[in-house]
Amino acid sequence: MSENKAIKGGEFVIRETPYTAIFIPEEFDEEAKMIRQTCLDFLDTEVLNKLDRIDAQEEGLMPGLMDKAGELGMLGVSIPEEYGGFGKNFNTSMLVADAVGGGFSFAVALSAHTGIGTLPILYYGNAEQKAKYIPKLATGEWKASYCLTEPNAGSDANSGRTSAKLNAEGTHYLINGQKMWITNGGFADIFIVFAKIDNDKNLTAFIVEKDFGGITMNPEEHKLGIKGSSTRQIFFNDCPVPVENMLSDRENGFKIAVNILNIGRIKLGAATNGSARMVINHAVQYANERVQFNLPISKFGAIRYKLAEMATRLFAVESASYRAGQNIDDAYDALIAGGMEEAKAKLKSVEQFAIECAIIKVWCSEMLDYVVDEGVQIYGGMGYSADAPMERAYRDSRINRIFEGTNEVNRLLIVDMLLKRAMKGELDLMGPAQAVAGELLAIPDFGEEDDAPFAAEKKIIANLKKAGLLIAGAAVQKLMMSLSKEEEILMNIADIIGYVYIAESVLLRAEKLVHTASEKADYATDMAKIYLYGAIDKIHVAGKEALYSFGEGDELNMMLVGLRRFTKAQPFNIKDARQRIAKKLIDEGKYCF
Repeated sequence: MSENKAIKGGEFVIRETPYTAIFIPEEFDEEAKMIRQTCLDFLDTEVLNKLDRIDAQEEGLMPGLMDKAGELGMLGVSIPEEYGGFGKNFNTSMLVADAVGGGFSFAVALSAHTGIGTLPILYYGNAEQKAKYIPKLATGEWKASYCLTEPNAGSDANSGRTSAKLNAEGTHYLINGQKMWITNGGFADIFIVFAKIDNDKNLTAFIVEKDFGGITMNPEEHKLGIKGSSTRQIFFNDCPVPVENMLSDRENGFKIAVNILNIGRIKLGAATNGSARMVINHAVQYANERVQFNLPISKFGAIRYKLAEMATRLFAVESASYRAGQNIDDAYDALIAGGMEEAKAKLKSVEQFAIECAIIKVWCSEMLDYVVDEGVQIYGGMGYSADAPMERAYRDSRINRIFEGTNEVNRLLIVDMLLKRAMKGELDLMGPAQAVAGELLAIPDFGEEDDAPFAAEKKIIANLKKAGLLIAGAAVQKLMMSLSKEEEILMNIADIIGYVYIAESVLLRAEKLVHTASEKADYATDMAKIYLYGAIDKIHVAGKEALYSFGEGDELNMMLVGLRRFTKAQPFNIKDARQRIAKKLIDEGKYCF
């Protein structure tokens, strides 16, 4: 790893990142692009022409599609070659999640299998467990699911009541309990089940085969969206699980759940990007075809605004997704070079960037909700028809803000993880926060104007980080231990942090494209500036709400002055920039960035 790349998770808050240190999707090699194209071709030939049948849960259709995907290697991209996979890096697996993301319920089934269903065994299983299960999971011969959520244990997963008790012979654990919202539950062969042994405080994980017995299920759930995804309540009634099928150590289940969910979060973000790209393509095509007042509606400014904003938000979160994916790969390489065992290095590298994983989950899922909502609006009355493509996209999108931890929980986690790392001495947040507070009392240093490319935008990013440090530092000093209970303030701070990360990511991508003389450079620059200037306003509002919640008197007034100083920017004609983006979309007839 170069010095530039040696960045810790969450460190972007206090450190400038050079464009040379990030990865952008334009840099994927030909092999990765071929894997992506294989996934896209599979959707075209096997999935998108069967959506109604998939939603009707035609018997055997989804498992059959999983079998075909397995034959193409789509289920084993990140599985080591020794277990029958391709052994590709984390960012390539992100690319696959992105490519498959436009597959509606099929994308959910595949992601659950390859992610939360398979990875607990790959990362936490012993040699015998991995040898037994991973090859069959990599080919799709066995399908996997993940059994964590219970009726009274959702976000508070460790409060689950499912129990495991060792039998008298000491050969099996008898599992009893109820799990709900289990994706792939109706056809899974393998269940990763979390239960508490006796009176343990924490969960333990088990690999449970469907054929072990003692497993019953309710009928398929009737859902708002992802109707083709098998979702069942599963009941374990003295289900006998061999003692050798305990996954990792006793009471390590909650740690497994948390770490696997980190992976699930960032992969979900990648999948929503693929879904958004498909929705934008439909919206652009319809806007070019739909004629009103003797003109295609793509000629009207209100529609062009929507198309450009949809594309900009996708481009921005996509930039952050692959930036974080490469950070994870770089951290993994460094850990391996330091002698860490492969599976542990995989987990540790993702855990290091858990803050970024949470940001990407939240901002990508909210991007998709915006895109599908505007997609319906562009279609107008047809958007509300079940015969048009927006209806399914609109319904299926909504679950993403709940999957893998609700967006509210993830926002709280962003701040919680940052503060905990600061308290452990892993990140120096308070030093920079105190420096920012001191800066408020000093005369502003206007300095000389820097005319280097993106210099003004980089200064804005630096100031937005100062705004976040100012507010977070003041909140910690003012509220101390009670801050953890002030969820509205924490979510304000999380919004500042998240918008900073996404805005910086898209700006760095644009800068890299400029330096590589990419044909995308001008459009990327427009989108980076559009997103940045929107983020300034959102950060100002979030900061003001937070300060109003705990500040008072002269101190409040001083911090408000500081917030205004740190959220200033020179005027920028956003309308013209959006027009350029919209024209490119309309001319190409699809998302082309």
